[in-house]
Amino acid sequence: MSLKKKLDRMKPHLKQQHADKPVQGTDALPHMDLWKSNDTDLFVSGDQYCLIREVHFPLDYKHGHYKLEAFKHAVEAWNNVNFNHSLSAKGFAAEDLFFFDTETTGLSGTGTSIFLLGYARVDKDKIIVKQHILTDPANEVALYLSFLENVDYEMLVTFNGKSFDWPQVKSRHTLIRKHVPKLPETGHFDLYHASKRLWKSSLNSLKLKSIEEKKLGFERKDDIPGYLAPAIYFDFVERKHPEGMLKVLEHNEKDILSLITLYTHISFQLLGTDESQNSKEKLETGKWFKKEGVSNLSEKYLTDSYEMDQNPSAAFHLAFEHKKQHQYPQAITLWEISLEKGLPKEQRESAIEIAKLYEHHLKDFKNAYLFAMQAIKALDTEDLKNERKQKILGQIKHRLNRISRKMSGNNPK
Repeated sequence: MSLKKKLDRMKPHLKQQHADKPVQGTDALPHMDLWKSNDTDLFVSGDQYCLIREVHFPLDYKHGHYKLEAFKHAVEAWNNVNFNHSLSAKGFAAEDLFFFDTETTGLSGTGTSIFLLGYARVDKDKIIVKQHILTDPANEVALYLSFLENVDYEMLVTFNGKSFDWPQVKSRHTLIRKHVPKLPETGHFDLYHASKRLWKSSLNSLKLKSIEEKKLGFERKDDIPGYLAPAIYFDFVERKHPEGMLKVLEHNEKDILSLITLYTHISFQLLGTDESQNSKEKLETGKWFKKEGVSNLSEKYLTDSYEMDQNPSAAFHLAFEHKKQHQYPQAITLWEISLEKGLPKEQRESAIEIAKLYEHHLKDFKNAYLFAMQAIKALDTEDLKNERKQKILGQIKHRLNRISRKMSGNNPK
C-alpha cells in the first residue's frame, strides 16, 4: 500500500491520543505475567485496551509438507510466468500478501462480534504472526485501532473470507467507523473457493482441517475444535484467566500458517511444479484454466490427466478443445470414451455433442440419429428432477425429429 493511501485512511485519527505500541499494566486485566510469557502484551487507547500477541517464524520452519520459504518461491514463480490467473501473485512481492483469519462469537448476525483478528506476513527473513485479542466487548475500538494502524498490504488471503471473515470485519467496522481508521482497499484471494475448484469431487470435506490432513501433510495435535472458541472467549471475559484463550490463539495460529502453505500448494498445482499432482487434480486444473480463458494450459492439463489414467472426465472436457480447433474425428473419439465410461451427465452430453458433429459438420445423419438416441438412454440413468428430465428429453426429441426430416430429404425449419 502506498504511503499516500495509508495516510488518507489515518487522517481522521492522527490527532487522537493513544499508545501506538503495547504498554504496561492495567488493574482490569490480571495474569499479565502469563500473557507476557506467551508473547502477548497490552495495547491501550484512552480507557480501552486489547491484547496483541506477536510470534516470529523463520522461513525454514516446516508446517506440514512445506517450509514457509516455499511461499516466497511460489510468488517468485508467479512473477516469471506469461499467463494470467485469478490466484496469481504476478506483480506482487511476497511481503504484499496478508494471510488473515478471525475468531468470532457466532457464525453470523448483527450480534456476532470478532474477538480475535489474526494475520501473518513476510518480513525479510521471517514470517510474523500477529493476533489482536478483544479483552471485553466494550473494548472494540481499541481492538480495531491496534489492528488498522499497522496493517499495510495489497492482497488479502483468507479461507472463506469473502463470505465470512471480511464481511464480519466490515460490519463491525461500520459500527465504530467514527473512532477508527478506514478499512484499506485491497484485493482478495479466497482459498476456500480455490480449494473447492480443485478438490470438491475428491474430498469428502472442504474444511481447512481436512485439507490440511489430505493435501498439506499437517495434522493437528491437542488442538481445540473451532466451535468451542466462542465459549472459551466468554469464559475468558468473565474470569480473565488466559488459559483457554491461549489454546484459541494456538488454534488460530495454525489456521494462519495453513493459509500460507495452502496458497503455496495451490500455486504449485497451477504452476505445474507439483510432481505429486494426480489425474483428478490435473483435470480440475485444466477446467479452471479453461474458465480463466487460458486455452493452451487448459488443453495441456486435460491431456496430462487423460494420459495419466485415461480419465473419462478429462476425455470429455478435452474433446471440446479439439472441437474448437475443428479437429472433429479426435473430438468424437474422446466423446465416445466419455460416453462409455464417463459420469451419467457426461455420457448424455457426449452423445449430444457427437450427434451435433455428425449432423452439422460431417452430414452423417444416420450416425447423428443413433447418437441422439444414445443420449436418451444416458438421460434415463441421470438422477434429475422429473421436470428437468422432461425438458431435456423434449430437446433431444426435437433434435431427432429434425434429423429425421433431413434423412428423408425434407428441408427442416
